[in-house]
Amino acid sequence: MRFIVTSWRLTIAGLCFVGTYEAWSKPQYWVYFTFQTGFVLGIVMLWAGAATLLKGIQPPAWLKGCLTLYAIVTALVAFFLMPPDNPDYVPQVVGIMTNTMLHKIAPIMALIDFLLFDPHRRFRWHYMFSWLMYFPAYLAFVLIRAAIWPGSGPAAGGSPYPYDFINLDKLGWQGFGISCGRLALAFLVISLIVWVLDRALPNKALVA
Repeated sequence: MRFIVTSWRLTIAGLCFVGTYEAWSKPQYWVYFTFQTGFVLGIVMLWAGAATLLKGIQPPAWLKGCLTLYAIVTALVAFFLMPPDNPDYVPQVVGIMTNTMLHKIAPIMALIDFLLFDPHRRFRWHYMFSWLMYFPAYLAFVLIRAAIWPGSGPAAGGSPYPYDFINLDKLGWQGFGISCGRLALAFLVISLIVWVLDRALPNKALVA
């Protein structure tokens, strides 16, 4: 079973790295939330896979939980908020669009990894709040970047805002604040769900 878990985790890492490879030639893509969190998820899964194979030290529970949270967010945004990808413009690897790898397949596999292969009841109550620190940091990054490089893309027409729901130019400060407040509330709810799942599942991994 150790080799199956290793393969699963290394597959997630591979999907994340393939899904973000465009950003190395188009650095403006790093402004996307999903590219940032997806790449870090790949690193953490590479670590977890190697640790599983070599019986080494696994990633800290806080870090694994944080990446699980943002993997779920990525999948929900991809399924419910973003328009379908156009295969004429999105690169494909072995017949699968890289966006599909990054936004759907890898996050779902990461959630399954958390549910089946991780030990549980490791999350402290405050994790559900500290996991959210990345969200305001990300928003600050987007706003500062937009102020410094207003025509830098990656959105159509050179807009520096990667998503319409945090596009300050379109929403204005009031609309931006409302949108961010809704997102923060959604993040908190998902964070709470991840924490509750960890508390509800048995200490030992379901599949070991």
